[in-house]
Amino acid sequence: MNYLETLNPQQLEAVKHTEGPSMVIAGAGSGKTRVLTYRIAYLIERGVDPFNILALTFTNKAAKEMKGRIAEIIGQSEAKNISMGTFHSVFARILRHHSDKLGYPSNFTIYDTQDSRSLLKTIIKELKLDDKTYKPNLVHGRISSAKNNLISAAAYEANTDIVAEDRMSGKPRLFEIYKAYEKRCFKAGAMDFDDLLYKTNVLMRDHADVLHFYQHKFRYILVDEYQDTNYSQYLIVKKLADVFHNICVVGDDAQSIYSFRGANIENILNFKTDYSDCVTFKLEQNYRSTKTIVNAANSIISKNKDQIEKTVWTSNDDGNKIKVIRTLTDNEEGKVVANMIYETKMNEQVNHSDFAILYRTNAQSRSFEEALRKLNLPYKIYGGLSFYQRKEIKDLLAYFRLTANPQDEEALKRVINYPKRGIGKTSIEKVIVAANLYEVSLWEVLAEPNKYPANIPSGTLNKMNAFVTAIKSYRVELEKVDAYELAQTIAKSSGILKELYDDKSPEGVSRYENIQALLAGIKEFSETASEGETAFLSDFMVDVALLTDADDEKEEDLDKITLMTIHASKGLEFPYVNIVGLEENLFPSQMALSSRTELEEERRLFYVALTRAETKATLSYATSRYKWGNLITSEPSRFIEEIDAEFLEVANPSRGGGRSLNQVNLEKKVGVPGKKLFSDKERKLKRVTPSDKQPKTGAQASLLDLKVGYNVKHEKFGKGKVIGLEGTPPSKATVFFPKVGNKQLLLKFARLEVLS
Repeated sequence: MNYLETLNPQQLEAVKHTEGPSMVIAGAGSGKTRVLTYRIAYLIERGVDPFNILALTFTNKAAKEMKGRIAEIIGQSEAKNISMGTFHSVFARILRHHSDKLGYPSNFTIYDTQDSRSLLKTIIKELKLDDKTYKPNLVHGRISSAKNNLISAAAYEANTDIVAEDRMSGKPRLFEIYKAYEKRCFKAGAMDFDDLLYKTNVLMRDHADVLHFYQHKFRYILVDEYQDTNYSQYLIVKKLADVFHNICVVGDDAQSIYSFRGANIENILNFKTDYSDCVTFKLEQNYRSTKTIVNAANSIISKNKDQIEKTVWTSNDDGNKIKVIRTLTDNEEGKVVANMIYETKMNEQVNHSDFAILYRTNAQSRSFEEALRKLNLPYKIYGGLSFYQRKEIKDLLAYFRLTANPQDEEALKRVINYPKRGIGKTSIEKVIVAANLYEVSLWEVLAEPNKYPANIPSGTLNKMNAFVTAIKSYRVELEKVDAYELAQTIAKSSGILKELYDDKSPEGVSRYENIQALLAGIKEFSETASEGETAFLSDFMVDVALLTDADDEKEEDLDKITLMTIHASKGLEFPYVNIVGLEENLFPSQMALSSRTELEEERRLFYVALTRAETKATLSYATSRYKWGNLITSEPSRFIEEIDAEFLEVANPSRGGGRSLNQVNLEKKVGVPGKKLFSDKERKLKRVTPSDKQPKTGAQASLLDLKVGYNVKHEKFGKGKVIGLEGTPPSKATVFFPKVGNKQLLLKFARLEVLS
């Protein structure tokens, strides 16, 4: 059957409209991957050269799936010629090809988050700064944000507003750390993940010939999940499309949930502004979920003001109502959900992998893990420690990285004394001091000790020379033998295999098995190289550096219950979905209640969670929960109220039955059974922030008139000055306290006293 015959009329229109800018607004479960895939196949069938097509995704898994589908239609050889992959993988290849223009080696290392934070920790220590004030993860986030907004270290330092903001927050030397970090990465021949986009922008800005080449190479551009693009990604795509304007973006503004990573929903909302001749296609038929789930999700997302209007519908069965479960504690919630999963699995004879438990924060997984273990139900925490983040894997990969790029400072520090070879911490620190003194890399100090003396004892120097000789011997083989052969050589001669083999503890055996699994993966990588070509270890390292959590899935993980954050669940689907912890200040998060923009993103997050469900969805919350060692009272999330009551059924776990929503007690506190969830009058009063719930009197009333510049007093931080306000009336204040620096405070809880 012709693949086009499988499309509905709206999908077909989107596939066949190939010229000029177009935007496909794809509702949840509406077949957007199929549209993207078939559009590419259709372009090639119409005579477009695959080399002229660029398709950008957000996971390698999505790209691989699409490429496989395209290959089935047009053939494997043609599919291979499409430039398809994640933003980071596609532009990493471009950067390697033109790295000399930016002063980098073609085999530059790609630092992951762990590498970046390790380097920042070193820099913070060298600058003699307090790592409690300059926490590596916070500093990394600040630098990441700057790069995603195309702000270099020099521009950061020159921006008086940014520097003043850092000073007010008690971190006046952030710009120094950024400068040192940028310099050290360059010296090590390394780019971090943000650099892959930032440096691509620099390359296209400073080298018109490169931009011209890729503008004419990529005549047709397709972008998946466009609502998740940040400023840096947006700018690259816009530049590349400037000549031919054959750009097709696919996305759903209702599923924009990554603003904390820099994603800008305005990119999709304003696409028509960028391209006035844009043609919009709406995919509104949901093929995934029941009518009840689709309509309930619609009733939720309709509460958002900032959105592209659409009405998602389905011809699927009505299905079951969405169960709402109230429990007394978070531990009880874990037990109830686990029991429901067990009963459903037994009664309906389905797989463990058909179930997902979705939560707002990773910390919520504990009670569900305990409950599942007691019932012997297998589960996997998605987004936990990735295979490639395990210590033994990182150690061997560090040897591979150093072989490809000896300037890689983080890799060198990791393995210079692993397995132990008698090179102590003091000696390594002397090498670091010498490298900083002579402004060269650590490798240069080790490779030429006479040129860059580091005052190291002769015995230790001999051991360092032996290490250098070993790495040099690996490098000789780098472009001669295939990836697997060299990987085996390094694993054996470095001593890592013997070290792990000799450890007969359960942990040691597991680590050894992990190394064997890695080597098996490299063997498969080598064997799948194109005919007549050799897959080198440096090629494998490029692939590994760009893997996402979604790509790290093993066969043995397939039939397990999935536990994950809602953010991690995007793009996935399950027959049975349990959305847990639906309580005010948890979901929606307390940190997202200071503005409509933040609250609307939380609502989109709930919409994403609900639309992961195919057959059944269950919502649960606890009326009390331990936080920071204290038992606190919780009230049900406003999102439960926002679902039209006709789609809900409240279950009573202690009785095993269920009643319609208007017959049960789901009050903010336990009340009279049979009372409505909210009165008709309350339903008309839509809450925006917690501070709107009660009229303010006395000292609280003056907070409504709070202005920037007012002096206030806090019972813990003392006197301070208001330097920023959010919300109307204000619900959140940024206050500068001389003793502790800047603090962001929710006015409902801060108990501020206005002095003047």
